[in-house]
Amino acid sequence: MRFMRLRVLTIAACTALALAACGGGGASGGAQGSDGNTLEVFSWWTSGSEDAALKELIKAFEKANPGVKVTNGAVAGGGGGNAQAVLQTRLQGNDAPDTWQTHPGAAINEYIGSNLVADLSSVYGQDNLSDVVPKSLIDSVSKDGKMYGVSTGAHRGNVLWYNKKLTDKAGVNPSAGYTATQFVADLAKLKSQGTTPICLGAKDTFATPQLFENTLLSVTGPDGWNALTSGQTKWDDPKVKEAAGLFAQMLPYVDSDSSALTWDQATKRLADGQCAFESMGDWAYGELVKGGAKEGTDFGYVPHAGTEGSFVLVVDTFVVGQNAKHPELGQKWASAISTKDAQLAFNKEKGSTPVRTDVDVSTLPKYQQAAAESFRSDSHVQSIVHGEAMNPQFQLAFSDAVTQFVQSKDVDTFVQALAAAAQ
Repeated sequence: MRFMRLRVLTIAACTALALAACGGGGASGGAQGSDGNTLEVFSWWTSGSEDAALKELIKAFEKANPGVKVTNGAVAGGGGGNAQAVLQTRLQGNDAPDTWQTHPGAAINEYIGSNLVADLSSVYGQDNLSDVVPKSLIDSVSKDGKMYGVSTGAHRGNVLWYNKKLTDKAGVNPSAGYTATQFVADLAKLKSQGTTPICLGAKDTFATPQLFENTLLSVTGPDGWNALTSGQTKWDDPKVKEAAGLFAQMLPYVDSDSSALTWDQATKRLADGQCAFESMGDWAYGELVKGGAKEGTDFGYVPHAGTEGSFVLVVDTFVVGQNAKHPELGQKWASAISTKDAQLAFNKEKGSTPVRTDVDVSTLPKYQQAAAESFRSDSHVQSIVHGEAMNPQFQLAFSDAVTQFVQSKDVDTFVQALAAAAQ
């Protein structure tokens, strides 16, 4: 789920909408037709691990529906922004794909509120999904008791990846209980030894806000996070100021070439030993492994410093168009991708965690087993950056405020901008 340059128009209000960062480079396609045996699947999954994961879903669907052809309508580039722009145009032109990728929470609610997506409650009923998917996730795709999205996997947004050879050489030891204070001190140590401390794919506009998002969680904790995103705590709260100050301490350690890098290019730099750390969702895991990096030898991981015990949800979800050309096939797609076998195969390629808690993850790699344990036991918080926790207007304001703060380092102006956006 790369999860994301994420600035697009909302369907109903035509305001800017930031969705999630799940997109790398690759070929794209997207043909429409009237063939009753053709299903169009629209996404922004085009990087190596994403494309492999999508093929597993297609394989599961075609196995359950022999004779049906799947058109892969993935649109490459911009971390999802290009795909969202294309989708917006098509929806406005009454040319909806049969099924398309989105995220729960605020993102899917844009479509539900505009009556653009079909009720998938029958899929939940026939496949007993309500018994095996966490209630918080079901609630995040529901309205008035009806479910409108089927999720394939949950990415953890708050992961700190590190190049093990570089950290070992520097005497840096990210481990359980790693704190934000230790992290900043280690960044300084790495830089003093001539190592670029942080890779950041800032060309994808979600990456820098996500670094702040994870830093904010390290200060607020999950309860404080939920208080902020629900409006119980104001955005000019001292804890937000503290997080901004901590974020400012990290910025001098970011790769000087970050503005030219996409998230997956930054991940490759980490694997190649050109930087020590990357704070990125675990879609990075799929790219690291796909590129030949070895877990435990070439790279390691911990929860982003100070966020242990929290799981930032960035969830891959599919909806079916209310006016889709092949609504019955869309329903069958939703059913096929929700099975245990499909979720296991998909998430193994994607680097994410099955949302079904009855999936046996013992065959998954060590990282994914640990992520699954965290998903099933730690506190869930929804991502702002990836379109789940807050409305589209605040998402955009959050991203813009972070961009301006990177230049100004003005804490008071930053938190005032966030407080004003939340009103």
